[in-house]
Amino acid sequence: MARTASGSLRRKTRLAAAAKVAREASRPGSPSIAARLGAIPRMIAASASGRYPGLSRLKLAFLGVGVAYVVSPIDALPEAFMFLFGLADDVAVAVYLAGALFAETDQFLEWERTVAPPTINGQAY
Repeated sequence: MARTASGSLRRKTRLAAAAKVAREASRPGSPSIAARLGAIPRMIAASASGRYPGLSRLKLAFLGVGVAYVVSPIDALPEAFMFLFGLADDVAVAVYLAGALFAETDQFLEWERTVAPPTINGQAY
């Protein structure tokens, strides 16, 4: 019984995180999903070069590992034998990634508006 309650709590937590992401994306004045997706490559480049201090290289690496885990074909074996469990772990990681990327891109876009030096062709001036 405790195992079921724990699983139910985790599902509710994931659903709450997904709902929060959806609310934040539709908030008036909030960047659009397209703006957030467009900011991801800039955020990665600025973080990797050390210009953007809001995202550590370690967290950037964890996000990369999460993306690799979701798209990796190695994970197909558990999905073939344990379909629901195999998909559930991918969904959990994908929900975490979506929430983390929404939060990080929100902070990055704010940093770009207020702190980042102007750039032309990727060169800061």
